[in-house]
Amino acid sequence: MVFQRVLTAVCAFVLALFAGAAAANTAGSGVPVKRAQTPVAAKSPVNAQNLPPALTDAQLDLAGRVTTGHVPCELAQRVSVQPHPTWPGHFDVQAGAQKFVMQPVVTTTGAIRLEDTKRGAVWLQLSNKSMLMDQRQGRRLADACMSPAQQAVALAMERDPAPGLLESVAAK
Repeated sequence: MVFQRVLTAVCAFVLALFAGAAAANTAGSGVPVKRAQTPVAAKSPVNAQNLPPALTDAQLDLAGRVTTGHVPCELAQRVSVQPHPTWPGHFDVQAGAQKFVMQPVVTTTGAIRLEDTKRGAVWLQLSNKSMLMDQRQGRRLADACMSPAQQAVALAMERDPAPGLLESVAAK
């Protein structure tokens, strides 16, 4: 008995919703009214030609120091860093199925940093290794990537490590 009352109330409520929606669409005349659709804001291109913004001289200088090619990484991964075919100073970076278009970012540390700001990816190139990071997820996509030049620096650092901070104080 209670179930039938609840079911009847739910059905009446649903019918009232549909009747109200139908009345709103006819505007009282019985003829369906077409509502003006608000245009969806199109994604604005970077500029009129859909090109990235021009790079500064410092960014172009930094782009000249980026190591390009196929770089082997730990866990049998590989990252490809290639100059972009049409945008000077930009790079196509690929790790597995993920592809990024990156531009150089000037840093105060001397590290070479490439960023794809749309997708949140960063390629960091240090003297002894490189890494590909996903800033949005806060994780590394590829680590310990080393070109032959970086391998030589890493080996030299292992053979002759820099003195620790406390070691240099104790020696005085």
